[in-house]
Amino acid sequence: MSDNFWLVLAIVLYFGLMVAIGFYSWRKTEKYDDYVLGDRGLSPLVAGLSAGASDMSGWLLMGLPGALFVAGMSELWIVIGLFVGTWANWKWIAPRLRAYTEVAKNSITLPSFFENRTHDTSRMLRFTAAVIIIFFFTFYVSSGMVSGGRYYESTFGGDYLHGVLIVGSITVLYTFIGGFLAVSYTDVVQGGLMFLALVTVPLMALFALDNPADIFSWATSNPYGPWEEGNPTYFNMIAGVSAATIVGNLAWGLGYFGRPHIVTRFMALRSPSEAKSARRTSTVWVAICYLGAIFTALVATVYFGQKSASVTDQTGFETVFLDLARIMFHPLIAGIVLTAVLAAIMSTMSSQLLITSSALIEDLYRIFNKNPNHTTLLVLSRAMVIAVALVGMALAINPSDTILGLVGFAWAGFGAAFGPVVVASLYWKRLTAPGAIAGMIVGAVTVFVWGSVDALSGAIYEIVPGVILAGLAMVVVSLLTRPKPGVAEEFDRAAAATDYALAHPDEPFTEALRNRGGASAV
Repeated sequence: MSDNFWLVLAIVLYFGLMVAIGFYSWRKTEKYDDYVLGDRGLSPLVAGLSAGASDMSGWLLMGLPGALFVAGMSELWIVIGLFVGTWANWKWIAPRLRAYTEVAKNSITLPSFFENRTHDTSRMLRFTAAVIIIFFFTFYVSSGMVSGGRYYESTFGGDYLHGVLIVGSITVLYTFIGGFLAVSYTDVVQGGLMFLALVTVPLMALFALDNPADIFSWATSNPYGPWEEGNPTYFNMIAGVSAATIVGNLAWGLGYFGRPHIVTRFMALRSPSEAKSARRTSTVWVAICYLGAIFTALVATVYFGQKSASVTDQTGFETVFLDLARIMFHPLIAGIVLTAVLAAIMSTMSSQLLITSSALIEDLYRIFNKNPNHTTLLVLSRAMVIAVALVGMALAINPSDTILGLVGFAWAGFGAAFGPVVVASLYWKRLTAPGAIAGMIVGAVTVFVWGSVDALSGAIYEIVPGVILAGLAMVVVSLLTRPKPGVAEEFDRAAAATDYALAHPDEPFTEALRNRGGASAV
């Protein structure tokens, strides 16, 4: 049998499992809150793995190994920033956000939390946040469609558009059917695939080398990939890298505080106290996956320098992981390993579809129809999943540098627009709705303008000025306006409920609300 037969079999089995999980989740999705947030019933294991898998995308298995293969360890600054950001997000944001979103009228989306947290009655805060989410995530979804098409094209030699339709349709199907639970449960499987692939591929390639110790020296003085005589500064993290670049790469970690599809996992936990266990799961998963990507690059410098094999992608060298997987394993096993890349693409895209759908229905539609029934909300949410996917597919038909360029700084856009507001919502009692609106608008606009000007974006990553200016705007406007009545009291109830829940991890969170949150918080 041909190699393609085994690859196709592995993909079909994977797709079948994803759809089966979708139907399983559908049976547990009885009401609108289930579809959007899983009725706040996510276990720490599922939340931790789901947050990691939906965050990483194909960059972890293709972009990062390729960058490290070409440029060397100077690319590690972004990894450090992201790892610290992951830990900090779970440590300082997750417990408080889980508690406060329930205290603040049981908010089930980030825009609705901002509105309820500040007691905004104008609806402008919720509207502004929803528009930012819809704008950036629509292009993100399109990027996922493009990645799916390219994956299908490079793996099977198939038609790009067929890949867009196949990958997009399967992702839409299980998201449409099972909502948040389907997205979270499939993320666990996808995260597991990514984990196993990033551990086994570099290990198998390492065992195939004549001298495994070469991985720590080969790249500096031997030809490989783009280097005809080696890269003498391969292991030097600061060679040729400016201080501004290092700061900008480390600042990627700031983006986590404003990522809607990450913080939604915090909101879905059963209790704030479970954030600690979820943090351990997520940070261990991320750490080992990063190490796998790093060692994939290190091993590849030796393997493709010594063996009679070459990297398929001779431009960005982003296929080093895929090429090693094809060489090391039987086609069926290689197919299963290669589904890890597809899993990374689909896990991110499904989360983006659901968050965008929620923003359209929960945060825009409900502005104009405040009391729709749950059946209507469920139907509309599922319809919006399809609608957003169709827009993403349409944009992916002829992908342009402009669309893909927007995706490049969407991380900064979310980090600058939402990050300061999320932190202030949880830790600054004085935050007001006008201050939050000002911060979001200034953050998003700064990132958009800064990232569009080559001279500025080349100087420092746009998230740095975005977060600074957004924070300043938020603080200044908040100090010039007054918080609404009851905001300070609710802030204290949420903080007390969080502290009580963390001190009494064995008690259900409803007990923490009764004991420290006040009757009005239940």
